Amino acid sequence: MLALLAAIVVLAVAAGAQDSPAPGSRFVCTALPQEAVHAGCPLPAMPMQGGALSPEEELRAAVLQLRETVVQQKETLGAQREAIRELTGKLARCEGLAGGKARGTGATGKDTMGDLPRDPGHVVEQLSRSLQTLKDRLESLEHQLRANVSNAGLPGDFREVLQQRLGELERQLLRKVAELEDEKSLLHNETSAHRQKTESTLNALLQRVTELERGNSAFKSPDAFKVSLPLRTNYLYGKIKKTLPELYAFTICLWLRSSASPGIGTPFSYAVPGQANEIVLIEWGNNPIELLINDKVAQLPLFVSDGKWHHICVTWTTRDGMWEAFQDGEKLGTGENLAPWHPIKPGGVLILGQEQDTVGGRFDATQAFVGELSQFNIWDRVLRAQEIVNIANCSTNMPGNIIPWVDNNVDVFGGASKWPVETCEERLLDL
Repeated sequence: MLALLAAIVVLAVAAGAQDSPAPGSRFVCTALPQEAVHAGCPLPAMPMQGGALSPEEELRAAVLQLRETVVQQKETLGAQREAIRELTGKLARCEGLAGGKARGTGATGKDTMGDLPRDPGHVVEQLSRSLQTLKDRLESLEHQLRANVSNAGLPGDFREVLQQRLGELERQLLRKVAELEDEKSLLHNETSAHRQKTESTLNALLQRVTELERGNSAFKSPDAFKVSLPLRTNYLYGKIKKTLPELYAFTICLWLRSSASPGIGTPFSYAVPGQANEIVLIEWGNNPIELLINDKVAQLPLFVSDGKWHHICVTWTTRDGMWEAFQDGEKLGTGENLAPWHPIKPGGVLILGQEQDTVGGRFDATQAFVGELSQFNIWDRVLRAQEIVNIANCSTNMPGNIIPWVDNNVDVFGGASKWPVETCEERLLDL
């Protein structure tokens, strides 16, 4: 009986040897310790985000990390599956060998594929423990994989991260919109202030125009007005719209009232290209009143700086340069050789209240007229003395045939204004 059992063992060993791996490829079936089962296979930790990145760059880095984590987990699962298949094959071979070895005796030493324990029950128990250990390890690995991938951010958590990033971007956008609204409000306030200032200025001008219209409506006739020049500046003046033709003689008359000191300034000036002092009446500083024609000077014996209305007339003719000066209808002076044989040039600019250094400009405040002017008329001939007397004592109204004193022929600038003028009789009472 014993011989028969020995023969069967020998045949089983021989058959196992035919199915066993080649030399050098033997496998050892060993149970793993309990702490190794619980430890599992550690997974690589996710890289920490670092550096100050923009929200878009952080999102892009998070997506890349998730992709790398998934790829690593897939590789780990593949490796574990390969290990399980390998171990399962080993287990199957171990079980086959154990079945043959259980009928034999005598082998001692390590638990190897070719040298299994003698006790079949111990072998089966040991293989069962190994199989259970492998199952526990696989479950632990799967659980750890799910935990790591969940901690790394599955789609639900990833959506939460995206929502947080989008919320932060939305808050930044709202802050920027609020800043733009504040800037828009400031710009609107500045625009409103500028508009209010403009409207205030326009209202003031409209009020001034209304006052002038009321004053003009009170004029008794087109010549019943005066020009007021209250300050000694270089920007208050009146301008005659018409110009002069070529003249060989003239008479200029006007009413004026001034108490300026020293000197009343320049009641009128006529400038042409190439000659700023073609005709000028001026009292400058402590000098007497002067009449300039073509920059030639004659001093006039007139005294009008007492703050009362005075009627002034000057006449001139190119023949021998004869001139005359009248104050309140009385001839106070005469002379000759004032720019003789010089005709007055046409096409110039006639200014009230300022002396021109260039045609129509470059006024000097020290030479400006301060006071009121009215009834400025120019004729192209020398008026007779009686005609001048009649004009001065209000017995006749004779407008100039070259430059008449009418409202629509006089413009005012720089704050100069037009007002109703006293009647001729009232002006006489002021003498």
